[in-house]
Amino acid sequence: MTTLKVGLIQMALKGDTGMTPDQIRDRMLEAHLPYIDRAGQAGVQVLCFQEVFTQPYFCPSQDAKWYSAVEKIPDGHTTRLMQEYAKRHNMVIVVPIYEEDITGVYYNCAAVIDADGTYLGKYRKTHIPQVAGFWEKFFFKPGNSGYPVFQTAYCKLGVYICYDRHFPEGWRALALNGAEYIVNPSATVAGLSQYLWQLEQPASAAANGCYIGAINRVGTEAPWNIGKFYGSSYVVNPRGQIIAQASEDQDELVIADMDMEMVREVRNTWQFFRDRRPDTYGPLTEAR
Repeated sequence: MTTLKVGLIQMALKGDTGMTPDQIRDRMLEAHLPYIDRAGQAGVQVLCFQEVFTQPYFCPSQDAKWYSAVEKIPDGHTTRLMQEYAKRHNMVIVVPIYEEDITGVYYNCAAVIDADGTYLGKYRKTHIPQVAGFWEKFFFKPGNSGYPVFQTAYCKLGVYICYDRHFPEGWRALALNGAEYIVNPSATVAGLSQYLWQLEQPASAAANGCYIGAINRVGTEAPWNIGKFYGSSYVVNPRGQIIAQASEDQDELVIADMDMEMVREVRNTWQFFRDRRPDTYGPLTEAR
């Protein structure tokens, strides 16, 4: 049996939204580093943080102040720091941050760093919501990275970010591209989405025969107060069974051992990829 040990870190905002983005970044990094070290000491091989993990979820506002939260990938401070920690702990790290391409062109993004500290590439969030309380198009351009799968030291890894999870096409594209483990860093609050949180990723894991790590933040963030971020980060196996889950309200590192042979076993049993009929799906790609 090939076992992969993975970790997810969920965390409440440190500091407050009256601080500058640089000050908040420093606070959030300071708070995460002990958890990263703890993950490394526990033997975690693949680690992921929550969506835009160095900042508040600022999208309830339409305040250009938060444009200064952007960083370059891979040349920005956070990515470089995480490369050091990845190498130190021989650990793959997925780093979800607010990315600057050029001035005025910004993405909700995640950098993928291999266990030796090498920058492998990035995924840019594809689907961007624009509804009351979630004015993401004010901050993020829709991603143009496609659905890359990264051959890391330990597994074939995909990334799908928050609102993306409501769109089954991306999960399938990542699985067809070879993903064995897909992480979904998120920022989601109580309400309808809390029911969906327990439904969508397990269903997607079962439909695609892969492991999924779902990461959410915790707490409330004034002054917006759009609701409570309910944590509950978890890892789900290719049968759709949750195998490890965090609390709803605590900063936490959740760790799971994944039997990677289950990916092949489940895909061979259900044969969803074999029985697909892409020749009949043409209307699904037509604009409406």
